[in-house]
Amino acid sequence: MTETVPGPSGAGSVVLEVGAGIGALVLHTPAGLAGQEIEISPVSGGSAAHRTHSLVRERNTSAGTSYAAVYPGVAAGDYTLWRDVTTPAAVITINGGRVTSYRWPDGPEPADGLGAGGALPAMNGADHAR
Repeated sequence: MTETVPGPSGAGSVVLEVGAGIGALVLHTPAGLAGQEIEISPVSGGSAAHRTHSLVRERNTSAGTSYAAVYPGVAAGDYTLWRDVTTPAAVITINGGRVTSYRWPDGPEPADGLGAGGALPAMNGADHAR
């Protein structure tokens, strides 16, 4: 079965329902990630946790063109953002009743971040209350 890849979205084309214990994530990315599926998973499950993916799409608004993946209906908690199948890129905190906006981290992870089994610090993106 072939999956249809949606084209660019326009202003107001994404509706996010958030509430008690449920938030959403808008992951802003460089244009080079357009068309890529980026995964997140609960930190509490480690690398074997169930992952959710979202497609990076071109977003056209009156402010210009940007690129983002949107994760609706995410249970509140800390999530690993995966750079690839085995490499974490960041840990993001999702708060219930809010949309968290986070920018894709540029460059490699810090040298002391993961090699010895250390945890990445949880990072709050810009939260947008309902």
